[in-house]
Amino acid sequence: MENPESFYDAVLFQFFGTPVPVLDFNLITAGSVNQAVFLKTGKGEYLLKTNHRQNRNIFEKEAEGLDWLRRHTSLHVPETFIHGRIGDTNYLLMEWIASRTPLPDYWQKLGEGIAELHMVVGQKFGLDSDNYIAILPQINEQENTWENFFVNKRLEPMLQRAFYEGLISKDFMKEFRRIYPLLKGFFPKEKPALLHGDLWSGNILVNDKGTPALIDPAVYFGHREVDLAFSRLFGGFDRKFYEAYQHHFPLEPGFRERIDVYNLYPLLVHLNLFGASYLPGIQKTLSALLSNR
Repeated sequence: MENPESFYDAVLFQFFGTPVPVLDFNLITAGSVNQAVFLKTGKGEYLLKTNHRQNRNIFEKEAEGLDWLRRHTSLHVPETFIHGRIGDTNYLLMEWIASRTPLPDYWQKLGEGIAELHMVVGQKFGLDSDNYIAILPQINEQENTWENFFVNKRLEPMLQRAFYEGLISKDFMKEFRRIYPLLKGFFPKEKPALLHGDLWSGNILVNDKGTPALIDPAVYFGHREVDLAFSRLFGGFDRKFYEAYQHHFPLEPGFRERIDVYNLYPLLVHLNLFGASYLPGIQKTLSALLSNR
């Protein structure tokens, strides 16, 4: 983006239909996936997300995911205003969430809100359309059972992607597939629950009221333990979150023994996004499952 200010002006014109001055802007993130910019304008403050991906609907799907969350939880979910593409740049203009110190009951409210979200149930596992997790396509073709959906629409697509990208060998792929028969009867039988789908600390904000806000979802109807497992992958949330969730929507016994299996999916996602440093964690779970065969 050679002239970012001209791009910001163009996005604002698309939204308002008239020129709106940019009074100030500040780069918030400049990652390998998306850039996020704070815009202070003559008509308020906004967050502008951009990327140069070929998949033009990536921010459309993010906006749809945020809408799913907004309609089904009392937690703060930012409004989205406009998305599109100018030149070779995709963009999403959305509500700016100012931050402050979290209130003492921040984690309890988050636990209650995620439990509330998970109480929304569907008829099948999946969703009526595909979306993305980060920048990777996420296949949501519906299945009647969680085991089939988890294997066919979560593990296997990411496993194949890693193989075709040269990140794993054919022998590793064969070893991984040995766990599929072991997953029959492994998970508790529950109704498909509406999931955030990418629930880690980087996707939870503190808003200007000191309460939780959810961002960057990868929504679908799945096993609710997926979100809880993912929340523990990179350090975990405060214990008050898990206590509040358990109080409002108790988990079936044995959840801790299932965490690593659920987290094979986000580890495969990270393998495809960031490379082979995530292989040891995957191999550890495979070895544990296959040794108990």
